[in-house]
Amino acid sequence: MKKEERINFILEEIRTYNRVRSSDLSEQLNVSEDTIRRDLRELSHSGQIKKVHGGAMASTYIPFSHKEREIYAHEEKVKIVRKARKLLKDDMVIAMDGGTTNLEMARLLPADISLTVITNSLPIALQLTENPNIEIVFFGGKVLKSAQVAIGVDVVTSLNDIRADLCFVGTRSMDAEAGLTDIDREEAQVKKAMIQNSIITVCLCLCEKLNTIQPHRICSVDKIKYLVTELEPSNSLLKPYKQKGISIL
Repeated sequence: MKKEERINFILEEIRTYNRVRSSDLSEQLNVSEDTIRRDLRELSHSGQIKKVHGGAMASTYIPFSHKEREIYAHEEKVKIVRKARKLLKDDMVIAMDGGTTNLEMARLLPADISLTVITNSLPIALQLTENPNIEIVFFGGKVLKSAQVAIGVDVVTSLNDIRADLCFVGTRSMDAEAGLTDIDREEAQVKKAMIQNSIITVCLCLCEKLNTIQPHRICSVDKIKYLVTELEPSNSLLKPYKQKGISIL
């Protein structure tokens, strides 16, 4: 493997998992640990990573309160994001609400893609400042502290003035009959406004959240173009959503 390919692989692993070990990279890339250490040293000197004993870690900022939450089902969220990234094209306008899967999406956006991202999420807006090719539009209002997102009439009114190509909506609950639902009424209203003002809606959803219902309705499933889970599209759990006309990734 060429050096450039090794470097790209190492950066992708660090962006995905935040921390890597030299021994693991040596095995994955089939090169010596000395070679890996030289690569890591070079990346560290250029400021792209932080070299630590036995490996390296990301130098990007992730808000503390989301670090522990991100651990849950991290591998599954990475699978979801890698599928969803295929929908992105240069110069798109993306609407993105809160949640740890969307935060993972923000963290793993390709470094060479040019996008405008509209969000009401404080952690996502902060994370996107690390990407030089992303223009960030943050809609503020009353902050829902538990989720670190802005909610309320000011956010909804602002969203009514935009037109996004894609909406990546974080999912608390989804059911083939009941549609998308949420536990918080005001958060549900913001999600609804994002969906209404986007051409295509992409639902990022861990499979455990399928076939569950919360008190506040966001939208029916016919408003969703793509459902992205960690499952294979052929999984029987996804059949009711296919029958509703949703494309499964």
